[in-house]
Amino acid sequence: MSGCRASLLPVGIREVYPFTGNTLKLRNGATMHFLDEGSGPVVLMLHGNPTWSFYYRNVIRALSAKGFRCIVPDHIGCGLSDKPQEYNYSLGQRIGDIAALVDHLAIKQFSLIVHDWGGAIGCGLAVQRPHALQKLVLLNTGAFLTKRIPLRIAAIKVPFLGEGIIRGLNGFAGPAAAMAVKIPLKPAVRQGLLWPYRNWKDRVAIWNFVRDIPLHARHPSFSDLEQIQHGLTTLADKPIQLIWGARDFCFTLHFHNRFQKYFPKAGSKIYWNCGHYILEDGGPAVCEDISDFMEHSW
Repeated sequence: MSGCRASLLPVGIREVYPFTGNTLKLRNGATMHFLDEGSGPVVLMLHGNPTWSFYYRNVIRALSAKGFRCIVPDHIGCGLSDKPQEYNYSLGQRIGDIAALVDHLAIKQFSLIVHDWGGAIGCGLAVQRPHALQKLVLLNTGAFLTKRIPLRIAAIKVPFLGEGIIRGLNGFAGPAAAMAVKIPLKPAVRQGLLWPYRNWKDRVAIWNFVRDIPLHARHPSFSDLEQIQHGLTTLADKPIQLIWGARDFCFTLHFHNRFQKYFPKAGSKIYWNCGHYILEDGGPAVCEDISDFMEHSW
């Protein structure tokens, strides 16, 4: 893909994702796609697995209309970014990739909105640069060590078998489009979430995100996540808002409650009938919560 990568999306997806993308070639040779919409204080939005910048489309519209600059990357291997088959798809590398984007754009201060794996990546960046973080919104995510992962995810961490299910049978992104919501997705939204992950090669990062979940001290990303966990206390005095879908099968209220222990001053809004894709199930109400927090919480 070259030029404006978003322009190559199917018409139905472009109608709900009408943004002009940008690209950055990282030092390792991979090209990252990102959105840069609006002007004003920077809000960096980081997606998880198996979504991409498309997931934040409605938040981008809401915040850019209210005087914020929205920077929303697709992690390498995801969305409209390059999908190298050989890449260091690790937590540490992903934090470094986002840091490179922030530096490229000469961003000195930013707020964060994070979801799923974006929590560990974003909090990893924030604990490295606590002076740069202004506000933090946590959406059904985690940024600490835990063994509480669903059995259905633990089972597909198994090498060969897990890769075959995720990359060959689309047994992660496909089911997520139904399991991660309690309100069925509209056809264009479902297509938008899944479009970048249409074949074996396209799903390389989805598999590697699952493989990178550190459940024991020997795992290569264990020490990185441990350092992030220890560093969370350095962010505790920042304005922080938890917005949570209570019916998430993965990032349950246990994760919400653990964050409250690290961030006792944080605000909390629980959506009791929403699932993992809180921005889809919660719709305009969640966008309004985020906008209010960004506009009025200092």
